[in-house]
Amino acid sequence: MLTFLLLIPIVTAAALFLGNGSRSWSKIAALLQLVVTFLLWFSYDKTKAGYQFVFATEPLFPGLDLRYSVGVDGLSLLMLLLTALVTVAAVWFSPKMAGDKRAGLFDGSVLLISAGATGAFLAKDLFFFYAFHELALIPTFLLIGFWGSGERQAVAWKITIYLGLGSIVLLTGLVDLFLAIPAATRTFDLQKLQEIAASHVIPAAAQLRPWLLLTTGFGILVSLFPFHSWAAPAYACAPTPVAMLHSGVLKKFGLYGMLRLVVPFLPQAFHQPVFGTWTAQDLLLAALLGNIIYVGLVTIAQRKLDYMIGYSSVMHMGYVFLGIASMNFIGLNGACLLMFSHGLSVAALFAITGVLREREGSLNFERLGGAAKSVPFLSIAFAMAAFASIGLPGFSNFASEVLVFFGGFKEGATPFLKTTTILALWGVVMSAVYMLRAYKAVFLGEATASSLKWSDLQGGARYAFALLPIALLVGGFFPHYVLGFLKPTLEAALR
Repeated sequence: MLTFLLLIPIVTAAALFLGNGSRSWSKIAALLQLVVTFLLWFSYDKTKAGYQFVFATEPLFPGLDLRYSVGVDGLSLLMLLLTALVTVAAVWFSPKMAGDKRAGLFDGSVLLISAGATGAFLAKDLFFFYAFHELALIPTFLLIGFWGSGERQAVAWKITIYLGLGSIVLLTGLVDLFLAIPAATRTFDLQKLQEIAASHVIPAAAQLRPWLLLTTGFGILVSLFPFHSWAAPAYACAPTPVAMLHSGVLKKFGLYGMLRLVVPFLPQAFHQPVFGTWTAQDLLLAALLGNIIYVGLVTIAQRKLDYMIGYSSVMHMGYVFLGIASMNFIGLNGACLLMFSHGLSVAALFAITGVLREREGSLNFERLGGAAKSVPFLSIAFAMAAFASIGLPGFSNFASEVLVFFGGFKEGATPFLKTTTILALWGVVMSAVYMLRAYKAVFLGEATASSLKWSDLQGGARYAFALLPIALLVGGFFPHYVLGFLKPTLEAALR
């Protein structure tokens, strides 16, 4: 079933590249991907630890335990659900390309991004875990360079350099981690690696260097401060489906990798000194404060909706890193749930931003206003996504941020962790300021001549979009249900 789930977007993308399918094929593939994911979700036994639905081939090379191997646990299943939900919405918000012979190339590339993310979350082998993420980056660069807006080519080169550098650093860290494991137990299998990590085979003295390499590599991919400047321009210039999938799904690969590798394998590195009395955890806390406070202020200063949402996405990554830096069960629960919640809310915001760009052509706040009178559905949709993003109770973002903040004050938390958590609380205030101001600028006040002529969201796009806030509300009202899937995985990571 897992291989079938992975082949759905890959085979459909190949057919579209060859010109053997219509644009509706991408929608059918996305819906089928969601159906299979739901079947996995409801078939999964959340009382059991470890991977389920495992499929693996024989080793691909003699003497090397490298094989195509897939499986899911609670964390990867949650990320698969996020990927499927955002993919359905993304393909429905693809731009109209009537008469464009490259429409198949566009739709197939969007599906390849989804396939890369799906493969990375399904992979039970360290090599394929890395390779599938790299697969997803290639169509991301191409789609921004060919179909983006604004300074799309300059931005495409910028993110190619940033993310390429991040991938090289990450690969170096993965090799260093692999070599730090005793030779007799080295393997690419993530399940076996998880068991090895539980026995703490890597000496404390050997943990700091791979920690620094992996955290830097994953941090660049996640736009951790100060490696954040690529993200907001990329999302602002990217086609709507690309902005939705990359900010909502693919960016979570770095956070997923931190939870998969850094937390279980290198726990003692967090408390080792790096510069004087500054520990590795202190460095991570200082960096994430840059995301929350500095980038939060930059977000408030934005006067274009697409850049504002792009910077807000970067800002919220700081909260996930705060949950990871806490290194306790409550904080990690919050980090995982926030990965899911943020992915849905930012994808919803970029979906609406893309619709507004099609209607108006410009996203400057000065040229917008009063749109609620002509597009009430879009107005309500944006309000729900904005309320979720700022952590309004009832949405899963609220439940996840509360867990992250509680994790920062758990027994054993360092004074700097507690101080960072207190400062991070101000980010909630900043989020409310820029999101409510954006809603007022776009939908309230006196209507402009052009906004009175806008058409509201219609047809299947309404239902595809509705999946995102519905999932946010389910996670907000029943967070214990979602967290039940995560419990065995996180307990194993903290052993």
